[in-house]
Amino acid sequence: VQLQASGGGSVQAGGSLSLSCAASGFSSDDYFIAWFRQYPGKEREGLTCIGRSDGNIYYSESVKGRFTIASDNAKNTVYLQMNSLKAEDTATYYCAGEGPRLKERVCQPSHPADFTSWGQGTQVTVSS
Repeated sequence: VQLQASGGGSVQAGGSLSLSCAASGFSSDDYFIAWFRQYPGKEREGLTCIGRSDGNIYYSESVKGRFTIASDNAKNTVYLQMNSLKAEDTATYYCAGEGPRLKERVCQPSHPADFTSWGQGTQVTVSS
């Protein structure tokens, strides 16, 4: 499995950014993609997760209402639209993927240890 993350960058507070995660190599369409972020010296925090086959979506309370996850199944790509960004959203963002081993529990909530495939991190910097 390969996950290719892209997007990110710098934006002023209140602005928006979009991240993409292109997935390949899963043996079936039954897999889950999650977005995490990591602050320096901290553990990765699960933000949102989507089931590729059923489209079920989960959000952490920290981003609910501001971040939106979506999947373009034709492109095997998951997007993270981040709106109303705050300085505290500054972090390195990762996408992660997992097959059907844990079913939807892998998203409820998302823990880094439950995901076996990771994209490279992409930096998001929000200036106040």
